[in-house]
Amino acid sequence: MKSIHVTPIIILLLSTMSKLLAQQTLKIETGNTVLCLQTTKEGQLLSTYFGKKLLHDEYSAIQSLDKFKPGNDDLFNQRLAYVSSGTTNLLEPALALTHADGNNALVLQYSSHQIEQIDSNRRLTKIILIDPRYKLSVVLYYRAYFAEDVIEQWSEIKNNEKGDVTLHKFGSANLTLTANSFHLKSHHSGWGKEMLSADQKLGSGIYTLDSKLGTRNNLLHSSSFMLSLDQQATETTGEVIAGSLAWSGNFKIDFETFDEYYLRVTAGINNFASAYTLEKGKSLTTPAFVYSYSDQGRGQVSRNMHNWARKYQIAHGQGERYTLLNNWETTYFDFDEDKLKSLVADTKEIGVDVFLLDDGWFGNKYPRNAANAALGDWQANRQKLPHGLGKIVQETNGKGVKFGLWLEPEMISPKSELYEKHPDWVVKHAQLPEYYMRNQLVLDLSNPKVQYFIIQTIENIFKEIPELAFIKWDCNSLIYNAHSATLKNQNHFYINYVQGFYSILERLRSKHPNLQMMLCAGGGSRVDYGALKYFTEFWPSDNTNAYDRIFMQWEYSYYFPSISVDNHVTDMGNQSIKFKIDVALMGKLGFDIKVEELKPDELLFTQHAIKQYDNLKHLIWRGDLYRLQDPYQNKVASLSYVDSKKDTAVVLNYHMPITYATTIAKPIKMQGLDPSKKYKIIEVNLFPGEKSPIDSNAIYSGDFLHKVGFNPQVSAKRSSVVLLITAL
Repeated sequence: MKSIHVTPIIILLLSTMSKLLAQQTLKIETGNTVLCLQTTKEGQLLSTYFGKKLLHDEYSAIQSLDKFKPGNDDLFNQRLAYVSSGTTNLLEPALALTHADGNNALVLQYSSHQIEQIDSNRRLTKIILIDPRYKLSVVLYYRAYFAEDVIEQWSEIKNNEKGDVTLHKFGSANLTLTANSFHLKSHHSGWGKEMLSADQKLGSGIYTLDSKLGTRNNLLHSSSFMLSLDQQATETTGEVIAGSLAWSGNFKIDFETFDEYYLRVTAGINNFASAYTLEKGKSLTTPAFVYSYSDQGRGQVSRNMHNWARKYQIAHGQGERYTLLNNWETTYFDFDEDKLKSLVADTKEIGVDVFLLDDGWFGNKYPRNAANAALGDWQANRQKLPHGLGKIVQETNGKGVKFGLWLEPEMISPKSELYEKHPDWVVKHAQLPEYYMRNQLVLDLSNPKVQYFIIQTIENIFKEIPELAFIKWDCNSLIYNAHSATLKNQNHFYINYVQGFYSILERLRSKHPNLQMMLCAGGGSRVDYGALKYFTEFWPSDNTNAYDRIFMQWEYSYYFPSISVDNHVTDMGNQSIKFKIDVALMGKLGFDIKVEELKPDELLFTQHAIKQYDNLKHLIWRGDLYRLQDPYQNKVASLSYVDSKKDTAVVLNYHMPITYATTIAKPIKMQGLDPSKKYKIIEVNLFPGEKSPIDSNAIYSGDFLHKVGFNPQVSAKRSSVVLLITAL
């Protein structure tokens, strides 16, 4: 028998092939969870597991258990980590495109990966996928936050071909899940009725959450959701995933069930009217899809999101916040220097930090006396403010309070000097009639000249009043007749608009890093983690009725920490001033009230409540949130904030007028305390002359408060009760 001679070249080739075909297991790990990615011998990248960490490193065995049956009558439906179209995958793709040569097929294979340890808590994994025929590449990014159990995932699509590539769909992420059933908690909205919750079991097919509105992207649907596995999770039990897309424009999140017990979540920019031409040598980076997993119910996954947002995403998420008095519901457009001077005095009298001047302060040729003129003409109205904004700032300085200002920089009124000078800066079709929402149009933020104008406008205000401490940034119109007068490719408009929006905010933040800003969009129509990178807080709704706000604030709390939620006390609703303030304690307290119309005892209570809030706010803003009893099915809605050492907690309790009861007899079980510690409970925020029925001398163990509970003695007459729990 002749010996076989293998040349060095062949040995090298075999070695290279062995490396290419070697199956790898990549783990995206946090403190308690893992996303397991594995390569196949054909070079595909699969997502084989997402859930609680295994006790032993047995992840490589998962792929062998995967339900994948090629060659029979079932669909070819491997658990691809990032699904492309045009080949064997017939389900909803994350990426669909047309190559430079007209071919629509995209085959992505694993090429390499890099792991960067950013710091002790964060790790970034980059996985490079390449279509070997075309050299087009996709880089998948996974940034894992160890302590917070949160993962950010996004993609970068790079065109290394010989010509332009057209992207028809360009998702940020795929997430493939396994369970016997899937239960979605999503939110739909409208003006004044934000965050209406819908819970449903997902059936066959695709369920989509999306927006095509351009601006105010969350007006109809929220881009945040919760997904329970096997059964609907409760606050304390069940496997659940919270997800949120960090993008302030059109979005699309698909939930596609397949093959009996799989679900694929595809999240990213909405490809509606946005076929994107990716030029040779260029790349497109998609927004981050943020998600977290817990097997301990909705409460824990909410706390994960809150901890991540405070530390890493919201502007100054671990910093301070101002309490405000806003003039809007007191004066609307009808004010002058004397009225504002009186309101500044009210700001000082009740004890808040900032006087905020809202809409109506600008416009001269076309005065802003109603919502029909002057947007874009950001100079102080000389009739209302003959001495400019500086005079009002002098008043605030003299009273020891700060000054804030309302702006709507993205908008323009047809009746404005700016429109007369620059009609080409407006988003509109020349061949179509203009369509107005709130009597206004949208400026074309895809145009660099418009971006520069907005930056210069704000800088001019700072030159006039360098003491400006707070901006309320509003956005009241959707984008109709989407068209840019300067953009060469109109399919890029929706994406370029948001990129322009972020560019403005990036430059503003770099110049004014300590500025506090409220994100507002005709209420809570733009609440996403893409924008909140630049804003310290958001306005949940123009509906400030305290009873309605309980439900809205409850739903926002699933995804957003209390430090970011602006809760204002207003004249809307017939509830008592105490009830309104107690409801507003669920977040960042503010006021839109006629202070001069408060009765003496109401004024005294308000002053004391603000002082009490100053003592409690850091616990509310930074404490762990526990939703104890929801407002939908209980006579009392109850939630608590517990400090990290479990020494202090504040418990907010609200009577829900489902029934009239003299006293609600059922104790409320606490959460988050230390079972071994002893606690005292006192009632705070009492109205003048009111005595609490709570025994402040009684001592309870944390174990007792968890298992038996405590009765705050809420009733129709005691409609809101605030408890302070302290360890001995």
